[in-house]
Amino acid sequence: MSNLKEFIPVYEPYLAGNEARYLQECINTGWISSKGKFVDLFEKSFAKYINSPFALSTANGTVAIHLALEAIGIKEADEIIVPDLTFAASVNSILYTKATPVLVDCDPDTLNIDLNKIEEKITSKTKAIMLVHLYGLPIVISEIHKIAEKHNLIIIEDAAEAFGSEYKNKKVGTFGRVACFSFFGNKTITTGEGGMITFKNEEDYKKAKILRDHGMNPEKIYWHDYIGYNYRMTNLQAAIGYAQMEKADEIVKKKIKNANIYKKFLQNIPGIKFVKDYKNVKNTFWLVTIIIDENKFGASRDQIKEYLRKNKIDSRPVFYPIHQMPPYKEFNIDNYPNSIYASENGLSLPSSCVLDKKSIARICNCLIDYHKRVKKL
Repeated sequence: MSNLKEFIPVYEPYLAGNEARYLQECINTGWISSKGKFVDLFEKSFAKYINSPFALSTANGTVAIHLALEAIGIKEADEIIVPDLTFAASVNSILYTKATPVLVDCDPDTLNIDLNKIEEKITSKTKAIMLVHLYGLPIVISEIHKIAEKHNLIIIEDAAEAFGSEYKNKKVGTFGRVACFSFFGNKTITTGEGGMITFKNEEDYKKAKILRDHGMNPEKIYWHDYIGYNYRMTNLQAAIGYAQMEKADEIVKKKIKNANIYKKFLQNIPGIKFVKDYKNVKNTFWLVTIIIDENKFGASRDQIKEYLRKNKIDSRPVFYPIHQMPPYKEFNIDNYPNSIYASENGLSLPSSCVLDKKSIARICNCLIDYHKRVKKL
């Protein structure tokens, strides 16, 4: 990003390691489908990095959640507590199992699920709590564990956006019975498309592995014990993923450094509030996200987004609340003022680890100049 006349995207992958070499090896050997050494290497390196006993790769992050839910026995009539402010895949995966998502408003400071509103949604049908570590910020796991133990609930982590994030020096992906990650092209590490599930126990892992491969018995080829799915990752994807794991610490460190540069530039600008960090948390800032107070800044979120676009800087709004969208209207059973406010006023800034300080300065100075301009009007 040294050319300051370039368009700055919200995200771009960092592919400066062994990605091309490992892909070429797949092509040279002919191992391009779901068999090949890189699938095993990627899963083992991921499990080691997360410090989880078992990791299973999948075709993408959405099917990772679905497969995890099937493996732990989520079924029709079960209720799953889930944030209202999340990407639709979290809720869609619940619906694939015919279970019922129960939406909870977000915390206005962290944008994660409001811990104080979970227990009021728990019923005799509640089976699990799905945690979404939104934009890379981990949830206060200790509080969730108290609620889960009190009500005998399963914890499921949707860590799609939180690779490398930590709570009390433990990486996310190790707190739930199952946890799911995404490796879409804009994620912290990527395989283009792809996902991973980490497991606490071997029984869940083995069942998920069978379901991932059409429900086929691993010892008796073409004999199917379950109605399964084709949710496998290819060796090509895994080759990229393995190369990404070789520089995972470098990527995470750079993302945190860039987030701190943003904060230093923008911390005193009226009307800009960063998503709140708190004690015992390592936020890896998948997307550096700010909340705009239109009255204090002098312009709305959408006006700021358009101004950045005209200056060749991309940005993206915070997710729409689940309850507002047509497929999920029947689950709109409460008020969700914080989710609505965050959705209408939240903006994610360019967050790739390939950004340098000059590019971040350009983005921040654009915001600062716009604030000064609109305040003069």
